[in-house]
Amino acid sequence: MTAAPPFSYDDERSHPDASTRAERRAEIRALSELGLVELGKASDGIHETHRAISDRIFKTLRWGLGPTVAPVKAVHDAIADGVYLVVGQSMETAGKVSGMAADLPMKQAPSSTKVGSTIIAAVNGVIGDELDSYQSPLADPLSIRVDGEPVPLADEALAAAFPNAHPRIVVAIHGLVETEHAWAWGESEPYADSLERSGVTTVFLRYNTGRHISTNGRDVAELIDDLVRRWPVTVESVNLLGHSMGGLVARSAAHYGLGAGHGWVRLVRSTVSLGTPHLGAPLEQLVHFGSAGLMKLPETRAFGRLLRRRSSGIRDLRAGTIVDEDWAGRDPDDLARAAAAEVPLLPGADHYFVSATVTRNPRHPLSRVIGDGLVLHHSASGTNSTRHIGFDPGNGLHLGRSTHFTLLNSPIIAAKLPTWFALDQLPMPEPLPQLPV
Repeated sequence: MTAAPPFSYDDERSHPDASTRAERRAEIRALSELGLVELGKASDGIHETHRAISDRIFKTLRWGLGPTVAPVKAVHDAIADGVYLVVGQSMETAGKVSGMAADLPMKQAPSSTKVGSTIIAAVNGVIGDELDSYQSPLADPLSIRVDGEPVPLADEALAAAFPNAHPRIVVAIHGLVETEHAWAWGESEPYADSLERSGVTTVFLRYNTGRHISTNGRDVAELIDDLVRRWPVTVESVNLLGHSMGGLVARSAAHYGLGAGHGWVRLVRSTVSLGTPHLGAPLEQLVHFGSAGLMKLPETRAFGRLLRRRSSGIRDLRAGTIVDEDWAGRDPDDLARAAAAEVPLLPGADHYFVSATVTRNPRHPLSRVIGDGLVLHHSASGTNSTRHIGFDPGNGLHLGRSTHFTLLNSPIIAAKLPTWFALDQLPMPEPLPQLPV
């Protein structure tokens, strides 16, 4: 029997799946290096905190023991600094070595698997804007996804990915640190399945949730414009479904699409936001002010800087920011009241919202404080004593004894969606012309 020739990367590059393997290597290498770089940064923060605490202790001892403390402090500092230097350099070296694991052959890129994409989504949610700034392989670009794989915005690719395409589509936009896989949360039937039986095709988007919401909104508007023109059949209606941050991205997309004169905007029949912080999220508000407090003391300054590294997307949740004007030219760490332009809901469409609270009654004291665990009832409904987004209260649904993630896959919501999205009683506008093949 003739032995098989040894594997070479030249062979791999000539393989039909070479681009997939190259993508896979790039992503794993970036994940390996990023993980150890972040550990190195954490080591630096621990080092700084250690020195701040020891400096304060030695300063106190000097008051009682005098100059005899100085030699002891010098020895302590030299040892501590040396140890942390070795740790930091070891992390940097380990990152380069671990990146070599990416050169091992594998069929799928992590971003195409459920586990891998979930890890990358979490990283993007926290520092996705930073990754995007230096074009990291981990900075997930906006894309349509089917079974975890990106679908090019081309006629043949869309026809192959959606062989049973309906003229009515729902664009599903996930929330912070999520991917399109989040819509299968829980054990209930996914929304897309019940919508399919109602003659509606669901198109799942994946995007980098660490970027500004308005930046993603503008890109989503452009994507839907291309999608509608290249859809396998003539599009009759477009509906937007957003969970959490996804609802803000949907509002932003509609705003920028309307301003750009995109044709798809006049095809929008309904939008549905599930647990969307239209008026801001209390957790981000707490972190914003908490990080400022931590920066005041040298012992806690490293933790303050860690919190301040949070992404632009997370920071936009402080007030529900969906347009560039709310953040452009502003210090993101300013303690002044966050800017939040009152962007009206898209005219000519129906707008629905769903809120949840951990108690049955949203007026319960516990629900007033924590809402669904992440978003308060009044923020999800877009109304408080000072702001009103414009939702018709009759178009709202509240789920008691539920959490933020219950909204991703609830039989109660599933029963409502066909009615909210079908809208057979409304006349359809003249469809947009298809692009030539």
